[in-house]
Amino acid sequence: MTEESDRIIAAQADGVRRDLDVERDGARQRTVQTLSQVYPTTVDDLWHACTRADRLARWFAPVSGDLRLGGHYQVEGNASGTVVACDAPKSFTVTWEFGGDSSQLTVRVAADGDRARLTIEHDHTGDADSDFWAQFGPGATGVGWDLALLGLSLHLVAGQDRPADAESFAQGEPAQRFIRAASARWAEASVRAGTPEADATAAANRTTAFYLGQSAAG
Repeated sequence: MTEESDRIIAAQADGVRRDLDVERDGARQRTVQTLSQVYPTTVDDLWHACTRADRLARWFAPVSGDLRLGGHYQVEGNASGTVVACDAPKSFTVTWEFGGDSSQLTVRVAADGDRARLTIEHDHTGDADSDFWAQFGPGATGVGWDLALLGLSLHLVAGQDRPADAESFAQGEPAQRFIRAASARWAEASVRAGTPEADATAAANRTTAFYLGQSAAG
């Protein structure tokens, strides 16, 4: 880890905009989590970083399959799905299938002055009274995407590839500070979306403990 990497990690939590929309319809709940960040690169370069297997492996994870409209993909050790829409170099949408659950992910790239903005929108519909949502709230998914955007920042700004040992990286103090900060930001987004503050804070504490490999009280 370099001084530049530490600086990027320290600034990352404040560099991301996070929004959460929650809609309930009887026994069903739809959640849309949105993360957005501006990067010092071009639209084409950011698009390539998010759509080419060789670039994805450097900051996100190895991705195999047919990365084109209608193609099926597999993220190593994570989700799989199908590319259901693509408007290069502006946006693509995929199904996101993991652990028997299916949701939808839309990635958008747009110019932002002389830089490029990445927006990730994760749309999920499930049971309104899910034990998992009550326990962890939006941070369970949100912190994971925050860590991905951190990897993209380190890749684009510092030229640093994702760590070979993700667990050791997460145990470092800079990464732990970032995880705590990102989890707290998702608690704030949850409160804005209507969650009672005590519930949002408790869920964030459990999420933080999970990502840090610790035990959480309550």
